[in-house]
Amino acid sequence: MYKKKPFFIVFEGIEGSGKSYLSKKLFKSLKKRRINTILTREPGGTKSAERIRDLILKDYFNKDTKQQFDRYTDTLLYLAARNEHIKNKIKPALCNNKVVICDRFIDSTIAYQVFGKGVSQSLINNIHKHILKDIRPNLTFVLRVSLNKSIHRLKKRKIKNRYDKFSKKFYAKVQKYFIEISHKKKNYYTIDNSTDSNKVSEKILNIVLKKINYKK
Repeated sequence: MYKKKPFFIVFEGIEGSGKSYLSKKLFKSLKKRRINTILTREPGGTKSAERIRDLILKDYFNKDTKQQFDRYTDTLLYLAARNEHIKNKIKPALCNNKVVICDRFIDSTIAYQVFGKGVSQSLINNIHKHILKDIRPNLTFVLRVSLNKSIHRLKKRKIKNRYDKFSKKFYAKVQKYFIEISHKKKNYYTIDNSTDSNKVSEKILNIVLKKINYKK
């Protein structure tokens, strides 16, 4: 039995941490229990936000490096996609008492753009004041992974995107931020996912069921 209420869950972590896989497993597990749940992602999640995502990805793989987006242009595009995502998908779902599972959210912006690329955090914070309003995750899972395991998983991917192309040093810097922020905030869980174990998905499911007060 589940008493319907809005609940926002986010998965964060570097590439190869397993967040996409585990967010899908959680989604399927909640659906099996007839919990009204949606699974989405950032950047993207809506038609308009996905168009922005495609624009960013195409620019990143532009061989003419002189024509690539500036880091601030890049960041503003991510924030534009988030605005569309929140307005057209996340907020409506939460208003309808759904559980929302999102693959990446605001922590990824800070980790990659601010700590990774040196973009001004005050700029991002100011824009977030306007587009987030009262939207905040109720629960965030930060997936930690050994860098060697991360690289190994990335090499096995058939379809790669821009995030799979960064250096090992860059991933180390970003993961350090994710872990640091998880220790400073409430409702953050740092979980090691270096072993490909089913116990990780079971642990995540149990945490979520307890948080939403699900009872059989």
